[in-house]
Amino acid sequence: MEASLIVLGVLVLLVIYIIAKGLVIVQQSETMIIERLGRYLKTLPSGINLIIPFIDKPRPMVWRITASSSKGGTLVRFINTDRIDLRENVYDFARQSVITRDNVVTEINAVLYFQIVEPLKAVYEISNLPVAIEMLTQTSLRNVIGEMDLDETLTSRDTINNKLRDILDEATNKWGVKVNRVELQDINPPRDIRDAMEKQMRAERDKRAQVLTAEGQKEAMIRESEGRMTESVNHAEGEKKAQILAAEADARATILRAEAEAEAIERITTAVASTGSNPTQYLIAMRYLDTLEKIGRNSSDKTLFLPYEATGILSALGGIKEVSASEVGNLLTKVGKH
Repeated sequence: MEASLIVLGVLVLLVIYIIAKGLVIVQQSETMIIERLGRYLKTLPSGINLIIPFIDKPRPMVWRITASSSKGGTLVRFINTDRIDLRENVYDFARQSVITRDNVVTEINAVLYFQIVEPLKAVYEISNLPVAIEMLTQTSLRNVIGEMDLDETLTSRDTINNKLRDILDEATNKWGVKVNRVELQDINPPRDIRDAMEKQMRAERDKRAQVLTAEGQKEAMIRESEGRMTESVNHAEGEKKAQILAAEADARATILRAEAEAEAIERITTAVASTGSNPTQYLIAMRYLDTLEKIGRNSSDKTLFLPYEATGILSALGGIKEVSASEVGNLLTKVGKH
C-alpha cells in the first residue's frame, strides 16, 4: 500500500514537471523560436504557450550585451539566450581606425539602432547576428569614410549617418533586421592634425577679426565722408540762400533808391522849370559839384585843379536863384539817404 502511494506520488510529480516544462510564458516584446526534433515548428507570441517537453525545444541565439565599466569605457559580452528581443536595440561599437580619401588616419566610433522585425530570419539566415552587424558596420564605415576628405568627414556627419543607415538597412534586410539610425559619436584625427586644425581655426578667427575691423573702419570712413559732404552741401545751401537774400535786399534797395531819386528829380525838375531855367543843366551841375566834393575830400593836396568846363556848369546855377535852397537841399538829402 505504501509502495503504491509512493509510485502515485512520483507519477503526480512527474506529470506536474512535464506540464511545467511544456508551459512557456513569453514576455511582452519578446518571442521564441520552437523546434521539434531539430526542425522549425513555430514562433511563440507573447503570453502563455504550450509545447511538448523534450520534443519541442526553443532555438538559442547569441545576443550582445553592453555595460559601462568603472573606467568610463564600455564592456561588451555575448550570451546565449532563447528569447528574442523585438524592441529597438542599441549597439555601441568600439573605436576603429579609418583612412580618409586624403590619407589621414582617424579614429571613429559609432552607435547603431536596429530592431528585429522577422525573428525566423534573424535565427536561420545568419549564425551570429550581433557579430555580423558589428563587422558589417565597421566595413561600411571604412568604405564611406574612405570616399571623403577629413574636412568633409568632420562637417558631414548627417551625410555619413544617412549613407551608413541605407547601406546597413539594405544589407541586413535578409537577416530580418531593420536599421533605424546610425550615429557617429566621436571623430578623433591624429594629434598633429588636430594641432594644425587648431592653428587654422585661430588663423581663420584672426582673419575674420581683421576683416570685421577693416569693414568697421571702412564704414566709419564712409560715414565720416558722408557727414563732411552733407556739411558742405548744407554750408553751400546756406551761402546760396544768404547770397540770394543779399541780392534780393540789394535789388530792393536799388529799386527804392531809384524810386526816391526819380521822385527827387521829378520835384527838382518841376521846381527848376517854374523859374524858366533848364532842369537838365541844373542836375548835371549838382552831380558835378558832388563829384568835385568827393575829389577834394579824398585828395591830400591843398591845391585843387578844376577843369575848364566847370566854369560853364557853375554859371548855369546862376539862372535858378529863385529855387529855394532849403527845398533843393531836402530833396538831395532824401536821395542820399535812399
